[in-house]
Amino acid sequence: MSKTTTEPKTATTHERAEVGPTMQGSEILVAALEREGVDTIFAYPGGASMELHQALTRSKKIRTILPRHEQGGAFAAEGYARATGRAGVCMATSGPGATNLVTGLADAYLDSIPVVAITGQVPQHMIGKGAFQETDIFGLTLPIMKHSYLVTDVNDIARIVKEAFHIAQTGRPGPVIVDIPKNVQQQRTQPVFPKEINLRGYNPDKKADDVALNEIIGLIEKSERPVLYCGGGIISANASEELREFAEAAEIPVTTTIMGVGAFPETHSLSLRWLGMHGTAYANWAVSGEFQKDGDKPVKIAPGADLLLAFGVRFDDRVTGKVDKFCETGTIVHIDIDASEINKNKPANLPIVSDIRYALHRLNEMIRKRPIQKKFPAWHKQITEWKAKAPLRYRVTEEVLKSQHMRDHMDGKSSEVILPQMVIELLYELTKGEAIITTGVGQHQMWAGQYYQYKYPRQLLTSAGLGAMGYGYPAALGAKVARPDKQVIDIDGDGSFLMNVQELATAHIEKIAAKALILNNQHLGMVVQWEDKFYQGNRGHTYLGDPENRQQIYPDFVAMAKSFNVPAERVMFKKDLRAAMQRMLDSDQPCLLDVITPYTEHVLPFIKAGGTVADMIYQER
Repeated sequence: MSKTTTEPKTATTHERAEVGPTMQGSEILVAALEREGVDTIFAYPGGASMELHQALTRSKKIRTILPRHEQGGAFAAEGYARATGRAGVCMATSGPGATNLVTGLADAYLDSIPVVAITGQVPQHMIGKGAFQETDIFGLTLPIMKHSYLVTDVNDIARIVKEAFHIAQTGRPGPVIVDIPKNVQQQRTQPVFPKEINLRGYNPDKKADDVALNEIIGLIEKSERPVLYCGGGIISANASEELREFAEAAEIPVTTTIMGVGAFPETHSLSLRWLGMHGTAYANWAVSGEFQKDGDKPVKIAPGADLLLAFGVRFDDRVTGKVDKFCETGTIVHIDIDASEINKNKPANLPIVSDIRYALHRLNEMIRKRPIQKKFPAWHKQITEWKAKAPLRYRVTEEVLKSQHMRDHMDGKSSEVILPQMVIELLYELTKGEAIITTGVGQHQMWAGQYYQYKYPRQLLTSAGLGAMGYGYPAALGAKVARPDKQVIDIDGDGSFLMNVQELATAHIEKIAAKALILNNQHLGMVVQWEDKFYQGNRGHTYLGDPENRQQIYPDFVAMAKSFNVPAERVMFKKDLRAAMQRMLDSDQPCLLDVITPYTEHVLPFIKAGGTVADMIYQER
């Protein structure tokens, strides 16, 4: 008797491509985007991209959101991508439209975020002739793209779009740009939509071998002070559950980079929170040891990790400081899907090129079969003591009360001063730690990382590698579009928020209920902190207010928001903060809360750039 079986696909099994009806290049692009599951595109039109916008008006599947600046569109696409793990899509016209995308694309590149950027280009016969609104966006963006395309044949559009999404979303994610000349958009052909992609030389599916993974288990069993140091690679690989299982089974403390925040629950007993320049003191001590000064000479009084399991990280300078002193005496295991990161910044004793989710999955299988016998009671005791010695903390100092900024606005009500840390702690309380948080860049970004405890991956969305001011609110719009079921709040600074304030118009018109919480100190706070520390407090153009009238809050964000039909209010006194914040959270509209805070407050802990843990300041003197 014969029987029918369904054969699994093999390397030689190919799905037949789909041939579509004759259509314009612009229509082929939209059809290809629909086939990739694109439901949202952030796109600003212009002369060289009008054909693409006309085709988008006929799409029943794609929502086109009009940002008020192309940079806002790029950041919004990033926010969408960071919140979902799927490629965000943005589009601009040629020339200045395309160049306005560059900062967002550089940000996506440095933080390994999947973005597909589509740009219109001048007609092919005009390329290289200095035509109106012509820039070589292909050449301009080469150093900050995972891959770049200039479409020269209308028959290539469907294939290129398929390849672009495949490249952006696989392996180490990143941005891909597709530049399409206007005449190619207008040409007609019968498109062929491929079902699968096989790019010669591109193999994103890298897997660790069991010999290397067994060696990791052997190193754990020989160690006394292991630490897991995890980055954005865990989140990109959707490996958070595997990480938690591994950390709990091996009983190893976990610290993350800012990009890795949420990869391991910060409320977990094994969590050290994040490390580096403004990371927790105990995370930095756990990796590199605790020091105290003997005169000018630092003396190590407690050792740090003797085994550092670096998973999905790149040993960024804001984490390592002086790199040769970072985990100086520890054995380093480095797993990353990108071979170029291995030994780039810090030599590894055991380098492994692998998808981190696969590596953790196999490690967990091995440990389930043969559990790790080694326990680390003395190490956990030491970490508990460090956590008790140096928790994150703050207080209203004399400097705060004496600052001109506070004197101008507090009318002697010193007990009503609102410190920025208080604001974020209250936000954490009122949202029960469930909100998606985006940030601008500066002190507020660090406090948002410190005083909101993140339980989930894709919960803190921030410009980490590039440090791009203006990121916060457009990213919140992208995240809210992607996750309408979640409360999405941009914790921002007055300087950073102002850089893309025009996106309040997008929020109102598109009815995107992302909230903006501005910690307004009238200064470029992080630069002020460095001025205080390294330049004797000399202000090098870091005051953003009106020097002629310091009692005025300038600019007036409340009036500005209301001009965009976005509800807004200002809070100056602590007694008013809780109710105002609750009103913001309860609103079903986009809204803004402007909270006045002192500019004299510093972010602690603090390790100077290029410094070591021995230089760390972790409490007010």
